[in-house]
Amino acid sequence: MTIQARDRVGMAARVAADIPEGWWVNLGIGIPVLVADHVPLDREVVFHSENGVLGMGPAPAPDKVNPWLINAGKTHVTLRQGGSYVHHADSFSIIRGGHLDLCVLGAFEVAQNGDIANWSRSDNDFAPAVGGAMDLAVGAKRLWAVMEHTTKTGESRLVKTCTYPLTALGAVSRVYTNLAVLDVTERGFVVVDIVPGLDFAGLQERTAATLHLPA
Repeated sequence: MTIQARDRVGMAARVAADIPEGWWVNLGIGIPVLVADHVPLDREVVFHSENGVLGMGPAPAPDKVNPWLINAGKTHVTLRQGGSYVHHADSFSIIRGGHLDLCVLGAFEVAQNGDIANWSRSDNDFAPAVGGAMDLAVGAKRLWAVMEHTTKTGESRLVKTCTYPLTALGAVSRVYTNLAVLDVTERGFVVVDIVPGLDFAGLQERTAATLHLPA
């Protein structure tokens, strides 16, 4: 059976399915910004962007673009009914004050103890500086990471110990990849679900850290 790996849209939709009604959620750059496209309009989730947007909606249709309305990743977004703009300093007060229920970040690596590395010191990488991610990682009540399960060369992004510069220590509670969803627990990575066509053994072969089944 062919492995039915999720693409970027599929990963974002899988994350969106788990966000409860009424949560305040920050979406990081990359795959996380796509999450807003997959939360039904009848489910009240308030999306926050650190550049000062509250009530961020899905991406606009090409003929409905507001050139002044962007998220932190500089891509165009919409504003849901009741949404607003705030000063950049007030936006970070929301983050640092512990008012966000969840932050969803992309990552280069996540360690089995919840450490996250989502920036690089290389000028050639997409995220060459840590930016607001360090505030979000420790300021939000929960941190979920979403990323490809392996690198382009097949190396695992779920590791025993991160090799990239760390963004935060022990902050991640759940990881979404193109192959699986995993909770970070005291035992390490516990598998929540696996995509069709792949079993637990096959997932472990693609993962540097030790995986566990639910108790």
